[in-house]
Amino acid sequence: MSEVQEGGAIVTRPAVSEWLQQNGFDHEFLGLDHQGVPILKVQREYLLPFATALYAYGFNYLMCQCGYDAGPGEDLVSVYHLVKMSDDADRPEEVRVKVFLPRHDPRVPSVYWIWRTADWQERESYDMYGIIYEGHPNLKRILMPEDWVGYPMRKDYITPDFYELQDAY
Repeated sequence: MSEVQEGGAIVTRPAVSEWLQQNGFDHEFLGLDHQGVPILKVQREYLLPFATALYAYGFNYLMCQCGYDAGPGEDLVSVYHLVKMSDDADRPEEVRVKVFLPRHDPRVPSVYWIWRTADWQERESYDMYGIIYEGHPNLKRILMPEDWVGYPMRKDYITPDFYELQDAY
């Protein structure tokens, strides 16, 4: 196992990161989160082969997919929290994958065809942040009205002074 520097401390690269690296799946190990879950950064053009490799490695459950805005003028981020579910594990193995996307072109392939639980989660990230999940079977707004302008969770979003409900009952 290799080691990386994280905030002055040396952190051992997790086994899943080592396996991915040995099998030609380039990524950046961003360290461990506060619960010890490894965070891996991958380029958007490699997300599908990377996700397929993680599925083959045993990460059969997408616990959470979400997005966040790194700040005004900075990247949007699509996050995937994966779990290796098995009957004999005391504590399932987890990994978090992050894809950083430029604001002006926030497109990333959908992982719906690998983990069906991505369906509504990707739609929510699209609705709130404007991240476009290419290949998603039904990418449309899920929380906001269809005619809503903008993406309310972006840090540079300006809340409209007035919104008129159309076709209200």
